[in-house]
Parts: sequence; structure tokens; C-alpha cells
Amino acid sequence: MEDFVIIGAGIPPNDDHPQTIIGRNARIRSHTVIYSGNVIGDNFQTGNKANIREQNEIGSDVSIGTLTVVEHHVKIGNGVRVHSQAFIPEHTSIGDGAWIGPHVVITNAKYPNTPSTKKELKGADIGRGARIGANSTILPGIKIGEFALIGAGSVVVNDVPPHSIVYGNPAVHGGWACSCGRPLEVSLSGHLSCSGCGADYSFSGDVIKRT
Repeated sequence: MEDFVIIGAGIPPNDDHPQTIIGRNARIRSHTVIYSGNVIGDNFQTGNKANIREQNEIGSDVSIGTLTVVEHHVKIGNGVRVHSQAFIPEHTSIGDGAWIGPHVVITNAKYPNTPSTKKELKGADIGRGARIGANSTILPGIKIGEFALIGAGSVVVNDVPPHSIVYGNPAVHGGWACSCGRPLEVSLSGHLSCSGCGADYSFSGDVIKRT
């Protein structure tokens, strides 16, 4: 741990201190605050001034960037990378190997500042291996399928199918992504292939599957 780190900060309003567990080989950089009740796996890293609220479940090999805020009751899988100045609100789920770019904002209040706001909070469900480009905004309750690719600066207002590439405001479908992260090339016959890793895909209804 570097200087000025706080581990196990109390949970308001009563400042309770449930046990905080952090696995082996963690590197917690200066001015990070990790509240009580977090369960975090091995090889955890933070940038400077990361703020991680209470009672989250965070896997192994996870990195939380500088000035990022992770609110409470969030689930983050193994091998997730959250870049600098992202906002991850309560009740968000992020699958294994997902990548969250800098300045990404995930929202969870469909009707902000109404009497029932707190009862209706619903964060995004981000699938395994999905990649969310810098400065994107994800609306409440959105499901992003595994290995989907969200273009930088997008505003995602609808669910995103697995392997789909979306971009724009509002984000629209613009192609298909390989599990390695590169866009897939589509032949005249409809065959899908990746020029990066050589993987092949085919359509099964409206869904693509690796062959």
C-alpha cells in the first residue's frame, strides 16, 4: 500500500465496519479509499484516488483506475480492467475479462430524483469480455452481451447482443466483433472471419457463434 490509503472505512449512517478481505499481491496506490465489507481477489490494483464503496464482490486480476468510483453492491468478475475516471454505480454487474474505458459512465436511475428512485435502481449487466469505449454512457438496466464492442463516445439506450459492435448517440448496430476484440469481416456469402486471430463465425438465427 502506498501513502494515505484507507482500508475498511465505515458504512454510514452508523459507520459499521464489516470485514474487508483483499487477496494476495495487491497494489493499492496513494489516496485510495476502500470501504468495509468488500471481498476482493488476488492481484488487485488501483490507481491513485480510486474510491470503492462498501459490500462489493471483486474477482482476481482486477484493476481499478485513477479517480474511478465504484459504488456499493457491485459485482466485478476476474480479469476486469476499469480505466481512469469511470463511474460504476450500485447494482452493476461486470463479467470476466470485460474492459471499461476511461470516463465511461454507467447509470442506474431510470427516473432520477423521484420518490421511488432508490427502490428502482438497476445497473447495467455487462457480459464476459465486453469492451466499452472511452466516454461512453450506459443507461440503467442495459444488458451488454459477451464480447460486444461499444464505440467511444456512444450512448447505449438498448440491449446489445453478444459480439455486436454498436456506436453513436443513440448507439446503433454497426457490425460484429471477435472474442479477441477485432471487428469481424463479412464475406458475400455471409461468412464471418477475424483477420487478427483467424477465428471463424457463423450465424445461428440472429446470433453469431464461433465455428
